[in-house]
Amino acid sequence: MTQRRSGHVVLGVNVLVYGYVPSAWRSPLLGVDDFISPGYWARIGQLAEAAKLDAVFLADALALGNPSYDANPIRLDPTILWAHVARATERVGLIATASTTFNDPVELAGRVLTLDAVSGGRAGWNLVTTRDDASAANFGLTRIADRSERYSRGEEFVELARKLWDSAATGGSVRHRGEHFEYDGVFSGPPSPQGRPVVFQAGGSPQGRQIASRYADGVFAAEITLETARAHYRQVKAGAEAAGRDAADVKILPGLLLTLGSTEEEARRRIDDLYDTSPSAYSAAWLTHAIGVDVTQFDLDEQFPDEVLRGPVDPEQFKGSLGFRESILEQIRQTRPTVREYLRQTRYTGSGHGGFIGTPERLVDRIEEWYLAGACDGVNLQPDILIDTLEVIADEVVPLLQKRGLFRSEYETDTLRGHLRAAESAVPA
Repeated sequence: MTQRRSGHVVLGVNVLVYGYVPSAWRSPLLGVDDFISPGYWARIGQLAEAAKLDAVFLADALALGNPSYDANPIRLDPTILWAHVARATERVGLIATASTTFNDPVELAGRVLTLDAVSGGRAGWNLVTTRDDASAANFGLTRIADRSERYSRGEEFVELARKLWDSAATGGSVRHRGEHFEYDGVFSGPPSPQGRPVVFQAGGSPQGRQIASRYADGVFAAEITLETARAHYRQVKAGAEAAGRDAADVKILPGLLLTLGSTEEEARRRIDDLYDTSPSAYSAAWLTHAIGVDVTQFDLDEQFPDEVLRGPVDPEQFKGSLGFRESILEQIRQTRPTVREYLRQTRYTGSGHGGFIGTPERLVDRIEEWYLAGACDGVNLQPDILIDTLEVIADEVVPLLQKRGLFRSEYETDTLRGHLRAAESAVPA
């Protein structure tokens, strides 16, 4: 059942440096060192603001990525980059991913609050836990902590960070005695221009969804199919209500891998060219990492073994994203492709996150369908190449959304929290 909703969609863009496809760096629109160029990052922020997007997201990285499956193996500190972009923009929200596994809550609370102050209330923190042993090694550890311990720390981390932000605003003392952290005193920092910095949560595990329901203002979700997205949407909203919150206070934004063209044929040619000029083993290596099974051992022209599709996986042993894994396996269960077919199919349908290949008009159809079906409150777009796709989003996609009454004509507020509240609407049944 769908219904006309009284608000509008929330639009973000996940800034994967140059784009989510490994060969994005080959674009003639880019310079070889743009990822460390202040001008490049200012341009990304300005393009996002020209599109009137609610926010830009940027991931952290605590170790070099594996180039066999990571399209962006080198990343910079997002809080520093967004502080620079804050000078070049006025309205777009600036969301920095930061891990609760290897950061300190007092230091991170101060860093995010600083970004919030210099941006005029546009800062957000995308809460994640770190799951790879390479990052653990950079902190003198032989292996990453178990998933349950990481999420226990993550939940206490965000609880304390929120207390510290409130202390900065009121001058009140914080006394915290927990399993992982202790704090006693007044937190020194500027009061948040938006009340508190916005908190997003990225993770599809049961523990991650619990944190989202209790504390998050938004969820950066991993969904491929409409029905599983609706189920996740209902689960997190119900969890928020059980925690005494308004369900509308938690915005669900599935990621959407994006390739646009003036025709579907043009869009497919573009993505085929980008993948054909990427490392040949990339797709198989990424899938192996994402589902925790070496797919190179399978016969490419046979279907995935039933034991792989049945699961479940031991959450303490599996190092990848449980949300990504379940989204991928559900997609395979529904379509039953051969391994070769699936590896090619992922260019068009996404893997972990959903995928879209086509025209701006069809993209707006896709966003509208999921929004009215109660599968999302908006989307976090992930372009194949940022620098030119952001222009298409601003010039073609956003005007079409506005024409259908799905997006505001101008920014209505000055803060990120204000943007999210302005988008509030009735939740479809």
